[in-house]
Amino acid sequence: MKTDFEIQQDVMAELLWEPALKDNQIGVAVSQGVVMLSGIVDSYYKKVLAEKATKKVSGVKAVAEEITVKVPGSKICTDIDIAKAVLNALKWSSTVDETKIKVQVEHAEVILYLTS
Repeated sequence: MKTDFEIQQDVMAELLWEPALKDNQIGVAVSQGVVMLSGIVDSYYKKVLAEKATKKVSGVKAVAEEITVKVPGSKICTDIDIAKAVLNALKWSSTVDETKIKVQVEHAEVILYLTS
Protein backbone atom coordinates (compact mmCIF):
# COMPACT_ATOMS: atom_id res chain seq x y z
CA MET A 1 0.00 0.00 0.00
CA LYS A 2 1.35 3.41 -0.98
CA THR A 3 1.86 6.20 1.50
CA ASP A 4 0.22 9.59 0.98
CA PHE A 5 3.63 11.01 0.08
CA GLU A 6 4.16 8.35 -2.61
CA ILE A 7 0.69 9.00 -4.04
CA GLN A 8 1.38 12.74 -4.08
CA GLN A 9 4.67 12.21 -5.94
CA ASP A 10 2.99 9.87 -8.45
CA VAL A 11 0.14 12.33 -9.09
CA MET A 12 2.57 15.20 -9.61
CA ALA A 13 4.59 13.04 -12.02
CA GLU A 14 1.42 12.11 -13.92
CA LEU A 15 0.44 15.78 -14.20
CA LEU A 16 3.90 16.58 -15.58
CA TRP A 17 3.31 14.09 -18.40
CA GLU A 18 0.32 16.11 -19.58
CA PRO A 19 1.70 18.65 -22.08
CA ALA A 20 -1.31 20.95 -21.68
CA LEU A 21 -0.66 21.39 -17.98
CA LYS A 22 2.12 23.55 -16.62
CA ASP A 23 3.85 22.11 -13.58
CA ASN A 24 3.04 25.11 -11.39
CA GLN A 25 -0.69 25.30 -12.19
CA ILE A 26 -1.96 22.46 -10.02
CA GLY A 27 -1.26 21.89 -6.34
CA VAL A 28 -1.54 18.35 -4.98
CA ALA A 29 -2.27 17.35 -1.39
CA VAL A 30 -3.06 13.82 -0.21
CA SER A 31 -4.69 12.54 2.96
CA GLN A 32 -5.48 8.86 3.45
CA GLY A 33 -5.48 8.29 -0.30
CA VAL A 34 -7.81 11.20 -1.04
CA VAL A 35 -6.19 13.65 -3.44
CA MET A 36 -7.01 17.37 -3.29
CA LEU A 37 -6.19 19.30 -6.44
CA SER A 38 -6.05 23.09 -6.31
CA GLY A 39 -4.94 25.90 -8.53
CA ILE A 40 -5.95 28.06 -11.46
CA VAL A 41 -6.09 26.93 -15.09
CA ASP A 42 -7.16 28.79 -18.21
CA SER A 43 -9.62 26.23 -19.61
CA TYR A 44 -12.19 23.70 -18.47
CA TYR A 45 -10.34 21.13 -20.57
CA LYS A 46 -7.25 21.48 -18.36
CA LYS A 47 -9.35 21.10 -15.22
CA VAL A 48 -10.86 17.84 -16.51
CA LEU A 49 -7.45 16.68 -17.76
CA ALA A 50 -5.93 17.12 -14.29
CA GLU A 51 -8.77 15.16 -12.68
CA LYS A 52 -8.53 12.31 -15.21
CA ALA A 53 -4.74 12.11 -14.88
CA THR A 54 -5.07 11.94 -11.10
CA LYS A 55 -7.65 9.15 -11.21
CA LYS A 56 -5.20 7.01 -13.24
CA VAL A 57 -2.69 6.91 -10.40
CA SER A 58 -2.56 3.72 -8.36
CA GLY A 59 -3.52 4.25 -4.71
CA VAL A 60 -5.85 7.21 -5.33
CA LYS A 61 -9.11 6.48 -3.51
CA ALA A 62 -10.92 9.71 -4.35
CA VAL A 63 -10.29 13.09 -5.95
CA ALA A 64 -11.50 16.38 -4.55
CA GLU A 65 -10.73 19.48 -6.52
CA GLU A 66 -10.71 23.20 -6.03
CA ILE A 67 -9.38 24.09 -9.44
CA THR A 68 -10.58 27.44 -10.70
CA VAL A 69 -10.96 28.09 -14.40
CA LYS A 70 -9.95 31.64 -15.24
CA VAL A 71 -10.18 32.48 -18.91
CA PRO A 72 -7.55 35.06 -19.95
CA GLY A 73 -9.05 38.52 -19.97
CA SER A 74 -11.89 37.51 -17.68
CA LYS A 75 -12.29 38.76 -14.17
CA ILE A 76 -13.25 36.50 -11.28
CA CYS A 77 -15.25 38.46 -8.76
CA THR A 78 -14.43 37.82 -5.15
CA ASP A 79 -17.06 37.89 -2.43
CA ILE A 80 -15.77 41.33 -1.47
CA ASP A 81 -16.25 42.61 -5.04
CA ILE A 82 -19.79 41.23 -5.08
CA ALA A 83 -20.65 42.75 -1.69
CA LYS A 84 -19.36 46.16 -2.82
CA ALA A 85 -21.43 45.95 -6.01
CA VAL A 86 -24.58 45.04 -4.06
CA LEU A 87 -24.05 47.87 -1.58
CA ASN A 88 -23.48 50.30 -4.44
CA ALA A 89 -26.67 49.15 -6.20
CA LEU A 90 -28.66 49.56 -2.99
CA LYS A 91 -27.17 53.00 -2.40
CA TRP A 92 -28.16 54.22 -5.86
CA SER A 93 -31.69 52.82 -5.74
CA SER A 94 -34.20 55.57 -4.97
CA THR A 95 -36.81 53.05 -3.77
CA VAL A 96 -34.62 51.29 -1.19
CA ASP A 97 -33.37 52.53 2.17
CA GLU A 98 -29.94 50.91 2.16
CA THR A 99 -29.43 51.65 5.84
CA LYS A 100 -32.07 49.03 6.67
CA ILE A 101 -30.46 46.22 4.69
CA LYS A 102 -27.47 44.09 5.71
CA VAL A 103 -25.60 42.23 2.99
CA GLN A 104 -23.88 38.87 3.38
CA VAL A 105 -21.92 37.23 0.56
CA GLU A 106 -20.48 33.75 0.81
CA HIS A 107 -19.18 31.70 -2.14
CA ALA A 108 -20.75 34.22 -4.56
CA GLU A 109 -24.19 33.80 -2.95
CA VAL A 110 -25.84 37.01 -1.78
CA ILE A 111 -28.17 37.14 1.22
CA LEU A 112 -29.95 40.35 2.14
CA TYR A 113 -31.21 40.87 5.68
CA LEU A 114 -33.79 43.48 6.59
CA THR A 115 -32.94 45.26 9.82
CA SER A 116 -35.27 47.27 11.99
